[in-house]
Amino acid sequence: MPVSPAYHPDIRHPALGDAFYVPVQPADFPKHILRFRNDRWAKRVGLDTLTDEEWIAHCGRFEPLPDNLPNPLALRYHGHQFRVYNPELGDGRGFLYAQLREGQSGRLLDLGTKGSGQTPWSRQGDGRLTLKGGVREILATEMLEALGVNTSKTFSLIETGEALYRGDEPSPTRSAVLVRLSHGHIRFGTFQRLLVTGQAAEKRTLVDYVIETYWPEAADSSEPVIALYTAIMRALARKGAQWFAAGFVHGVLNTDNMAITGESFDYGPWRFLPVLDPGFTAAYFDNAGLYSFGRQPEALHWNLARLAECLLDLAPQEKLEEVIGQFGQLFEDELVLQTFWRLGLEVRDMDQAQELTRAFYAALRESGAPYEQAFFDLALGAEAARLEKSPSAEIYRSDTFADLLRAIRGAAPAIATSKNAYFDGPGPVTMLVEDVEAIWTDIDKNDDWTSLERKVGEIRAMGDAYAGIPRGNPI
Repeated sequence: MPVSPAYHPDIRHPALGDAFYVPVQPADFPKHILRFRNDRWAKRVGLDTLTDEEWIAHCGRFEPLPDNLPNPLALRYHGHQFRVYNPELGDGRGFLYAQLREGQSGRLLDLGTKGSGQTPWSRQGDGRLTLKGGVREILATEMLEALGVNTSKTFSLIETGEALYRGDEPSPTRSAVLVRLSHGHIRFGTFQRLLVTGQAAEKRTLVDYVIETYWPEAADSSEPVIALYTAIMRALARKGAQWFAAGFVHGVLNTDNMAITGESFDYGPWRFLPVLDPGFTAAYFDNAGLYSFGRQPEALHWNLARLAECLLDLAPQEKLEEVIGQFGQLFEDELVLQTFWRLGLEVRDMDQAQELTRAFYAALRESGAPYEQAFFDLALGAEAARLEKSPSAEIYRSDTFADLLRAIRGAAPAIATSKNAYFDGPGPVTMLVEDVEAIWTDIDKNDDWTSLERKVGEIRAMGDAYAGIPRGNPI
């Protein structure tokens, strides 16, 4: 096999036993047209040397990778959907296909699928993914990665030649199968299922596996379960802050969409904010705004409480409550770090940094300034020349921004403006719904993929620019 020396398979999940998965077979698709392959990440896991034909064999037909899983595994889990418990969940249109180590960090990564066919949990669904859904997932993951969010990576998208019928987009529509590269697919709902089914021994096995595989530092604690829960809580607080600074609305923060690694994944009706609006929702069916932008921290906190319920027989309740009680402050502290990183500023005094952060978001909300434009314009000291040529120039001249601009200009830039060409460019890279729809129209009407390729290139250039800004240490 033409895998590179960076390919390091490490099959871990089957050791958990069949209480956690069911072997399944992928769908037999009529066509396989390669539309996207993420060679940046393929190189990091040793798969960039595959030819397109070999790539399709492994990411479209799901022939086993060398020394990896012989059969895909559909994972068992339950979960709360919009706070209503659903015991009928599980991998309904995806499966775990391979596990391997990232060369740089040594992290265990999964190759998981979306749209790969029916499983025991498909619930009368076809197990398929629309091509538009796959394109949207590419755009979400690329943008989030560039903006510093701990996210899964879209690894592959292959068009599969079927006509799908969906109620939420014009039908029939084109089909695809997607592969994501993710730091684990164990969810809060994996624990919830074992609690509801009374599988205490299997839950203990899962806790030990999660500590050993994803949070090994917890094993050194005198109370490893509390240490594990603390690590997960911190990871979710950090993720929530990253979403906030990115202006991102996930849309469906059910417990089955919560990974125990804290990684953001599984993108359906996502949106990026046009302006700072706490009530902005992504899902058309979220009529109550349960998962609106401003309520996402609340949703993460609620989900953490559900995970704590699963651990009550393994750790003292008062200590679990003490840990989850730290979530709000950790979220606020992480938001300062993430916001200052996006503004290219150093955090030298936490109290002053918190004041500036609050003032920044208050000004955005009061003024209605475009969200991504404001980060772009005010980064690295809010230089007057950049503000004057901005579409938001008049907004920045208002009293709303007077004190904020003085504070930003008085803060310490993390790097010199001249060392980051992105912020001297014509404007920010955005990912608003209009951007997404324009890209999809080119694909749907003309089979023209150049706008997607161009947008991905622009996003990655922005991400490279942000990568040059030093990040504050996580709280």
